[in-house]
Amino acid sequence: MTDEEHWSEHMRQEWNIDQDARRRQQDRERRAGLWRSARPVFAVAIAVAGASGFALAVASDRVDSALFFVLLPTALAMALVFVPGRTSYGQVTVAVTILMLLSSVFLHEGVICVVLAMPLVYGVALAVVGIVDAARRNGRRGYALLPVPLLVLTAGLEGVTPELRVDPDQSAVVVRTVALSPAEVAARIAAGPRPADLRSVPLRLLGVPMPQHIAGQGLDPGDTWVFGYHDTSHGAGGGITTRVREHADGRLAFDIVRNDSITSRWMEFTGAELSWRAVDAGHTEVRIALDYVRGLDPSWYFGPLQDGLTTAGAGHFLDMMRLS
Repeated sequence: MTDEEHWSEHMRQEWNIDQDARRRQQDRERRAGLWRSARPVFAVAIAVAGASGFALAVASDRVDSALFFVLLPTALAMALVFVPGRTSYGQVTVAVTILMLLSSVFLHEGVICVVLAMPLVYGVALAVVGIVDAARRNGRRGYALLPVPLLVLTAGLEGVTPELRVDPDQSAVVVRTVALSPAEVAARIAAGPRPADLRSVPLRLLGVPMPQHIAGQGLDPGDTWVFGYHDTSHGAGGGITTRVREHADGRLAFDIVRNDSITSRWMEFTGAELSWRAVDAGHTEVRIALDYVRGLDPSWYFGPLQDGLTTAGAGHFLDMMRLS
């Protein structure tokens, strides 16, 4: 083959390669155009799906379960990440922000609820985006990661029914040593609780409702103590009525006979026990245990969170007894 023929063959191969590249580029541009045309439809469909999920959570009274805090943002994230565009994280962030604002407006949630739920909701949604994006970038091998969001979706069912709850019964315990004799401690407890300044920084920053109207005294079985709450952005304040169930030496056990307080939206108190014992002649160890049923799911997130806040509340109860 002559040099001229070699050159001609080379040029023909180069032209074929260029043609193939142009056809692939045209195909990509055509698909991108189709996707761009379909994006408004996808956006409307996802918005309708998100609104429907929100309405379902409200209608079924499941806004305190993992359905609302995990499953719904996961489903939105998985839908949005497959909508063409280079801003999957931005799209999901906007969608989750709208979800949180809707919960604030339509569920009348105060800042405390939105602030506490934001790390969970944003974290779940953006983690799903990252996993799905990684799977898409790594081709077939990457799709091994896709079961992870599906497992998250399954976890989002926690709390939808009572049978699907994980360890909802919890107890917050505070132990404190005070410079008082056991007799002095018993006298202060018998006098009953009184309003006190809130010392816990987290409770103050979050604006957690605290009892403001307090009545009752006594250590005898049947004696009642009443804790009333002011109305807040969360709703009517309501109150909690407790009754002494048992009084032994250095120990009081309480039943909850009425609880329509604002705190019952997040937890249901089931009982309390207050005990004290001498450490030495001038010091007494005081212990308060508050038993409650956690009202929010999933447990791995709201369990420790509610335990920390309730423990701080138990410490405030001791302050109201002037045992600090």
